[in-house]
Amino acid sequence: MKMLNPVASVLLFAATLFVSAALMFLLQPMFGKLLLPLLGGSPAVWNTCMVFYQTILFLGYSYAHGVSTRLNARHQALLHGSLVLASLAALPVALPAELSPPAGNDPTFWLLWTLLAAIGLPFFVVSTTAPLLQKWFSRIGHHTSDDPYYLYAASNAGSLLALLSYPFLIEPNIGLDWQKLDWSIGYAGLCLLILVCGGVLLVSGHTSTSAQQPAEAQKLSLHTQLHWLLLAFVPSSLLLGLTNFISTDIASVPLLWIIPLTVYLTTFIAAFSHWNNRLLPAMTTAQSIFLIPFIAYAFVNPADLPYWAYLVLHVMAFFFAVMVCHGQLAKLRPATEHLTRYYLIMSFAGMLGGMFNTFAAPFLFNGIYEYPIMVTVALMLRPAGKAGYGLMLPQIGLPLLLLVAGLLFYNTINDATDYFDAIALTLMLLACATFLLRSRPIAYAGLAGVIIGLAMNVHTLSAHTLLQKRTFFGVSSVRESSLETDQGQPESYHELFHGTTKHGAQRLTEDFAKTPLTYYSRPGPMGQLFREFDANNAGWTIGIVGLGAGALVCYAKPEQQWLIYELDPLVVDIAKNPAYFSYLSRCAPKAEVIIGDARLSLLREPAGKFDLLMVDAFSSDAIPTHLLTQEALQLYFNKLKPDGILALHVTNRHLAVKKVLSILSEKLQLASLIQEYTPQQDIPLVVATDWVVMAKHPDTLKRLRESRLGSWQKMPLYFDMAPWTDDFTNIIGIWKSSS
Repeated sequence: MKMLNPVASVLLFAATLFVSAALMFLLQPMFGKLLLPLLGGSPAVWNTCMVFYQTILFLGYSYAHGVSTRLNARHQALLHGSLVLASLAALPVALPAELSPPAGNDPTFWLLWTLLAAIGLPFFVVSTTAPLLQKWFSRIGHHTSDDPYYLYAASNAGSLLALLSYPFLIEPNIGLDWQKLDWSIGYAGLCLLILVCGGVLLVSGHTSTSAQQPAEAQKLSLHTQLHWLLLAFVPSSLLLGLTNFISTDIASVPLLWIIPLTVYLTTFIAAFSHWNNRLLPAMTTAQSIFLIPFIAYAFVNPADLPYWAYLVLHVMAFFFAVMVCHGQLAKLRPATEHLTRYYLIMSFAGMLGGMFNTFAAPFLFNGIYEYPIMVTVALMLRPAGKAGYGLMLPQIGLPLLLLVAGLLFYNTINDATDYFDAIALTLMLLACATFLLRSRPIAYAGLAGVIIGLAMNVHTLSAHTLLQKRTFFGVSSVRESSLETDQGQPESYHELFHGTTKHGAQRLTEDFAKTPLTYYSRPGPMGQLFREFDANNAGWTIGIVGLGAGALVCYAKPEQQWLIYELDPLVVDIAKNPAYFSYLSRCAPKAEVIIGDARLSLLREPAGKFDLLMVDAFSSDAIPTHLLTQEALQLYFNKLKPDGILALHVTNRHLAVKKVLSILSEKLQLASLIQEYTPQQDIPLVVATDWVVMAKHPDTLKRLRESRLGSWQKMPLYFDMAPWTDDFTNIIGIWKSSS
């Protein structure tokens, strides 16, 4: 039978793959935002969602493999067409009516069931599209049907477009209700495209256009399949590892996670294009050259680099590593008879990479160590030169000798930091030596891995880190530093960090142990507020959203009731341990600490309970968006007394959070003041900080506005952004231009 026009058939299948991938990447962040007000900002929620998405993706690839290998073309088209039509019953996508998570119980199974009921079938259908439609294309008799893998580039292009369009175009301009409707319309269009593709398969009259190969050539060895698995697993793990590493060790800039994912998808597009045969050798060579400055300046001696240069080094190294892995993966693609198995292994590897980084790594490591480990493994997967993979023992001899020598050196000296310059120079010279081993992947990777490991060990020794632990909420650490007193003597103090952002500090001497510091200092906005209301706040009930090191509780009076809402149990353990911080034990030992998402916890409190509520909940350098919406502010004021005060900490290097609060203040007709405080004199550990205070009535804040304790100003007015709600937020709209 006559086939569809060759150009039209390519455009049809490419467009279907493009739309399917775009819809998949749009659905994930959209449903994450829908669930946020119900379940809060706990990373366990996101982890559960990711497990659901990865599992359904794997099941979709398994379905495509089973259908394409067990059914003929006609039965495939009829079965999948029926599934596609059945999935239309799930439209428009939305959360089930009158949805409510189980109170006081683990919501994991409830969340999985909710996702399955709401989007399970549509997500399953889009998950099947990439392998199944490429398999169909291989059977329609097109002149490129024997190698349809280039269509995978169209799929990844759709993913890339969706990735970039959601935070920059869709989220700032379209509310969630319209997003759900638009997605549903797009999905209906995708179903139509899939049905047309099935029709093309039926009328083509072809079952396969591939030349029949000898039976033994059609078999896949276990070695080949494991090789595919590793080449897909390592980039998947590297992607998540680098994303965590950037936010933890480089800079907690909002939306920075987009960069690694963009690079990751771009490498897929390039690797599965017709240019891969020329790109792979070039990328392999460039990787061995770039590895030298990467090790030398990203790990051995990063202190002299600005954060953006540090970021560029890591992203470029990630690009070369993933490009080499994906380039080999594309080069090793099998004949079309094994196409669905090939994609099934790739999806399984991606799922394993996500599970390893999400679940295993936080329990195995107290830092983002899976990232340098996967950097090393990626180097092992380089294509071997003429020297090949043989002679394993001689290849690992130099790295093993260096590792033993380094460990002996660290154990025989009192302070490795005294020899930092000599150590750094030695490791830099060894980094140059890696180039000589570039054709021997095992030795090459081993030497690079040992250098990176020894360099990280030196930096850990020099950081004076008292505690570093990692949970699903990120990496928290307590460090000991010193300042110079007025008498010119050094004095130790402790700092709390989440990632790269300081969350509090405490001086250790008896005279200053109860003195709030950093963003909570007595000269600063919170010190001014407590001083102004000192005469009549003895019986106040005070709430804090976000504990940190606990400095705010040192404004407590014996008659007051203090309640603290904290998401991360590790932060509570640190703040309650006098070996690290003693604010809680010294200033408010009776304060009640409630663990969990603050917005969900506050729902359980009676109306009108608080006289003062302070929101100081930061995830690294940003307040979670669901704590800054119109619904969140309405909840806060429901829990405040009629003359109660809401104080919000809005210090941020990258986002103008005051803009959100100003617009909401106008919308809800609240009185509000802001102070962007800068210390007038050099006081140890007193820093610049910005706070906003709000009340239902202007008279509540009048005395603070008229006091001479600080420069409280009316909030500036903004008219270029809609109010944030649970339906609409706009991170791009509050980005500081100086960032």
